Amino acid sequence: MPLHPLKWKFKPMRSIFLAAALAMLTACGNFGFPGVYRIDVEQGNIVTQDMVDQLKPGMNQRQVRFIMGTPLLEDSFNRTRWDYPYVIRNGTKVIREATVTMHFDGDSLVNVSGDYLPTWAANQVP
Repeated sequence: MPLHPLKWKFKPMRSIFLAAALAMLTACGNFGFPGVYRIDVEQGNIVTQDMVDQLKPGMNQRQVRFIMGTPLLEDSFNRTRWDYPYVIRNGTKVIREATVTMHFDGDSLVNVSGDYLPTWAANQVP
């Protein structure tokens, strides 16, 4: 039985159309669709100046944890340092970024360094 000539007539056109559609879809992934809403993504511990101002030298770790929350980074090799990083971004755009580091001597708070400092830590010379 002979092949129907119209059945195979549009096969090259179909593959060209599929290739063009695939190229358009992958191009949209690089630039993003216009008007698409992107949510704000918060990562880390929220740190404010009011929280840091409540810290006093000599506070124990339990009191610091009550004010600041559980540290995001607690180094297992250096138990005297706690890190509180925070970043909020919308897509790839960073809106706000902050880092606060607590240093302890045994169980008591000795120093605070980072983007937010209490008045007693700001006056210390590193």
